[in-house]
Amino acid sequence: MRATRARIAAAVVAAGTVCSILVTPGVASAHSGMTTVAGGLSNPRGLAFGPDGSLYVAEAGRGGAGPCFAGAEGGTVCFGTSGAISRVSHGKVRRVVSGLASIADEGTGASAIGPSDVSFRGRVLYFTVGLGADPAMRTGLPQPGPRQNGWLLRTKGHGAKQVADIAGFEATANPDGGLPDSNPQSVLTTGSGQLVADAGGNSLVRVSSRGKISTVATFPDQLVDAPPELGLPPGTQLPMQAVPTSVVRGPDGAYYVGTLTGFPFQPGAARVFRVVPGKAPKIYATGFTNIIDLAFGPDRKLYVLEIAHNGLLSGDPTGALIRVGHNGSRKIVASAGLITPGGLAIRGGSAYVSNCGTCAGTGSIVRIPLR
Repeated sequence: MRATRARIAAAVVAAGTVCSILVTPGVASAHSGMTTVAGGLSNPRGLAFGPDGSLYVAEAGRGGAGPCFAGAEGGTVCFGTSGAISRVSHGKVRRVVSGLASIADEGTGASAIGPSDVSFRGRVLYFTVGLGADPAMRTGLPQPGPRQNGWLLRTKGHGAKQVADIAGFEATANPDGGLPDSNPQSVLTTGSGQLVADAGGNSLVRVSSRGKISTVATFPDQLVDAPPELGLPPGTQLPMQAVPTSVVRGPDGAYYVGTLTGFPFQPGAARVFRVVPGKAPKIYATGFTNIIDLAFGPDRKLYVLEIAHNGLLSGDPTGALIRVGHNGSRKIVASAGLITPGGLAIRGGSAYVSNCGTCAGTGSIVRIPLR
C-alpha cells in the first residue's frame, strides 16, 4: 500500500479549527517566539526565498468543482484550478501564478494535492505539482493550460511552462520497481538542472537542462510491526515504504533526502538519507516521525520538519521542528503551535514554516527564531 500524498488522514481532523488562531500577521506564540508573518493561505507547502528577498510559497489550493472521484485514503476529492505560487513580502501575500491544478477533499478543500514546492535558479522559479496516484489516472483530468499534475514546471512570474513529466517517467521507468505511482514533492535547483523527490515513486530523479529525466537514487522499504488495529497475529511485520518528501544540498555538497514513510506511519521510523550521485544512498540520521521538509541552518546543522510529531495515525496534528547536532543528537526547536506544517526555509537566524499545510484558506507562514 503506497502513501503517496503529503496528506494526513487522521491528523487533519482538528487542523481546520486549530489553524484559525494562526492567521494574523505579527501574532506571537508564547511557547517558542513563533510569529505569524502571512495568513489566508490554502494548503501552503514548500517555501523558498527569491532573488528579490521575498518569500515564495507553493499553495496546493482547495480543489474545485470537479470532476470528483474517490480519494486514495477514502472519501471524495475534487479537481479544480485553485493552486497557486504566492509571494510574501512585508506581511502581504500576492499570487504571482494562479489557476494551477489542485485536487482536494470535497466540500472542505483540505489536504490538497497541487503545487508542492518551489526553488529558484536566478530569476526563474521552478515548482512541482503533485499527483498522488498511478500516472495513468491523469487521462481523466481536465488540463488547465499545460499539463500540470505530476510535472515539474517553471515561471518567471507570468504563467507556467512545462519542464519535465515526472509522473510520466515513473510510468515508463518505474525506478523502484513497485506499482506505478507518482507524487512529485520537493524540488532543488542545481547547476546542472533540478532534483525532484518523487514521494509516490520512492525515488530521487534529476532533470537535465534539456528536460531529460534520470534516476539518482531510490529508497528502500523497511519492515515494521503491524498496528494492533489490523488484527494480525502478534509479531507480524509489514513493509513500510520510504516516501521521500524533501531534498536539500548540504554544506558538504551531498544531497540530503527526508522520508515521510508510508502506512503504518510508525513513529520514530522516518529517516534522512545522504545521497552522493553514483553511489547508493546512506542513512544519515534516524528516529524521526513523518518528515515533510529539511533545511540546513547558518550553523551548518540540519533542521528537520515533521508534519505529525506523534504520527499520522495518532489523531494529533502537532508537528515539530528539530535540530540535528553534528553528533547526531536531536533537539526540538518548536512544536507547540505547529499544526500539520508543510514546508521549511531558513534565513537570517530564523526558520520560516508553512503552517496548517493541510488547511484551505486558514494556512499561514510562521517565523521561528533558531536559538
